[in-house]
Amino acid sequence: MASMRDIKRRRAGVESTQQITKAMKLVSTVKLQRAKDRALRSKTYFHSMYLTVKSLLSKSGNLDVIYTKKQECEKKAVIVITSNRGLAGGYNSNVMKLITQSDFKKEDLEIYAIGKKGRELLERRGYYIAEDLSDLMDEYEYADTKKLCDRLMRRMEKGEIGEIYLAYTNFKNTVSHVPTMLKLLPILPEDELIGDDDSQSDDDALIMNFEPDDVDALGMIIPKYVSSLLYGALIEATASENGARMQAMDNATNNAEEMISSLTLKYNRARQGSITQELTEIIAGAEAIS
Repeated sequence: MASMRDIKRRRAGVESTQQITKAMKLVSTVKLQRAKDRALRSKTYFHSMYLTVKSLLSKSGNLDVIYTKKQECEKKAVIVITSNRGLAGGYNSNVMKLITQSDFKKEDLEIYAIGKKGRELLERRGYYIAEDLSDLMDEYEYADTKKLCDRLMRRMEKGEIGEIYLAYTNFKNTVSHVPTMLKLLPILPEDELIGDDDSQSDDDALIMNFEPDDVDALGMIIPKYVSSLLYGALIEATASENGARMQAMDNATNNAEEMISSLTLKYNRARQGSITQELTEIIAGAEAIS
């Protein structure tokens, strides 16, 4: 049985840890509130952009645009959004499972890592890290996402990569965050997009005409679409990260509270046993003298 001194030291250590987890929970709560408001405000725009491009392509017929055709190159660029810091529960590992448990061949993947944790985990598993963009998680603007998307789309035009994917965490609400793998390009007619439904009106079946030219129009629209989705994913991932960290720190604080209660009980029992033993020794000594 542990001594009273050992129990007391361990309890003090748990109390110190609990103070840290409480502070981290408060910080994450404040950050989450800001990130949540931003995510909810922007979600409608990015989702509408997604469905609008889907609608455009469904009405455009056969187009000679590289972004809407299957490519011969088997290389796949995957933009992976994770956090730069840990202590966020299963937030990072859940995104990693989208990659490691997918049907993709490891040798065909090029990882564009936004977040140190994702880069470290995938690097240890032998994935090729094409770019480390972890600084974007600390501070990002739309222009930053546009530069990355432009680089990837140029590589696609040159035939260096055949597909572009986005792995991130979709923010539903404070306690619900869904790891999501989204195919950005190419957009094929058979692909099912998020928000699809089976209903189709007569207007949806009409072929869309472009002025002046469909190829030029989509050449401007699709880069905007890809950049917007990546920027929206960064906003939602930030909110999801802070929500996951808040929950993790709340659970850690509650676990620490239970450990402190358990250690306090053990300490009191050890103290009671020590007092009983001392009394027994005193009584035995007094009887021996008499």
